[in-house]
Amino acid sequence: MRSVRARAALGATLVVAVALIGAGLAVLLVLRANLIGQADLQAEVAAREVAGALATGTPYADVELDDDEDHPVQVIDEEDRVVLASTDLRAVTGTGARDVTPAPSASAGATPSPDDDDDGDDDQDDDRSRPGRGEVSLDDPDFSDGTATVDRTTADYRFAAVEATTPDGVTLTVYAGAPLAAEQEAVNTVRGAMLTGLPVLLVVVAGVTWLVTRRALRPVEGIRREMAAITASEDLARRVPEPGSRDEIAALARTTNETLTVLEASVERQRRFVADASHELRSPIASLRTQLEVAEAHPELLDLPGAVADTVRLQVLAADLLLLARLDAGEKPGGGTVELGALVREEVSQRTGDRIAVAVEAPEGGAFEVNGSRGQLSRVIGNLLDNAQRHAEGSVAVSVAADGRGVRVEVRDDGAGVPEEERERIFERFVRLDDARSRDDGGAGLGLAIARDVAARHGGTLTVHRAAEGGAAFRLWLPRPA
Repeated sequence: MRSVRARAALGATLVVAVALIGAGLAVLLVLRANLIGQADLQAEVAAREVAGALATGTPYADVELDDDEDHPVQVIDEEDRVVLASTDLRAVTGTGARDVTPAPSASAGATPSPDDDDDGDDDQDDDRSRPGRGEVSLDDPDFSDGTATVDRTTADYRFAAVEATTPDGVTLTVYAGAPLAAEQEAVNTVRGAMLTGLPVLLVVVAGVTWLVTRRALRPVEGIRREMAAITASEDLARRVPEPGSRDEIAALARTTNETLTVLEASVERQRRFVADASHELRSPIASLRTQLEVAEAHPELLDLPGAVADTVRLQVLAADLLLLARLDAGEKPGGGTVELGALVREEVSQRTGDRIAVAVEAPEGGAFEVNGSRGQLSRVIGNLLDNAQRHAEGSVAVSVAADGRGVRVEVRDDGAGVPEEERERIFERFVRLDDARSRDDGGAGLGLAIARDVAARHGGTLTVHRAAEGGAAFRLWLPRPA
């Protein structure tokens, strides 16, 4: 079942069905218990009336019995002999005896004399639980289910058993019944109503759930159609419709549009990146080709240093593009530990061809360790120093210091600095603020973009500020190991 509407309708119907069945069974049990309780009360009243008459010494023949189907009565003695029964009672089950005809000897009142009982304590203990002479037992009666045939009509009854002792000391048990026809009819009526109404109610629940779910999911279908159209047209500028409600579907539409916005920006950035990379590669490749073609025709005119410079530039640009591709692919830095102070000193010591000497402020023995890739962090520091060398007038300085829970590396120069409105733009790829600078001197505009991406991959930040010397101060902050 692939339809959400069908699953929702089926689920709601099953839940309602289980709830209704449980509630219906509870109602039936409570109703049956109440009706049986009323039948018990009626049977007990009828049994106590007969028992009271017998306890007062009324002869069996003079005891008034209801000769109808409401309360059939059967009285038995201690030997389970029937001494009295309703006139129209033809058969009975569920009582102390199945006979319905009084025994001649029992109905004559022949009982053993109390003086004949010389057995001692055991019989006395048994008599303690019985009512005294001329009394009716005050204990709760025993109830049982049975049937009775009264004047050729057989029905189910609820029987109450009450003990009574005659003035002659004879203990009798009176069984009086109350019909269960009313209880059965009421239970059957309620059961029938439930069995009839339950399917109708379930159909209504299923239909209402189907319609409500269909209406609720209508915006989802609109979102799906628009997404299908966007996929077919590849037009990421389109957006899915946002319903005016404030529910989860509206949140889904807003999130989808936000995802499309990010995706559109990512695709646009990728296209611009490819275009800029192609443009940057075209110039050194064209220059190198021209030099090689000239050298082929006139070997004496070969500009070997220029060809080597173009080759090196191509190599550096290819390395930058490869690193950016790896960063965009989500490559995580290594899990090693790097001591930034030693790394800065090592990087500066290898820069023998810089036009301006770099002043290093990185005390030895400082605890400036961070987690990450030594090669990538070395690349960041090198890019920052290259940038400072291109813009400095006469001084470049780099310092390493602790900063809160991390380590700060700051590269400063005394150049023109970076205008405040351009301080974020310079970290974009292929961006160079000085358009008049030649390509050979200005680079491809990837160094700062790579530096910030590497810093972000290491959980740090890279920002630019105004240096005390008047130029730019690039601050690289990286967290210490946990």
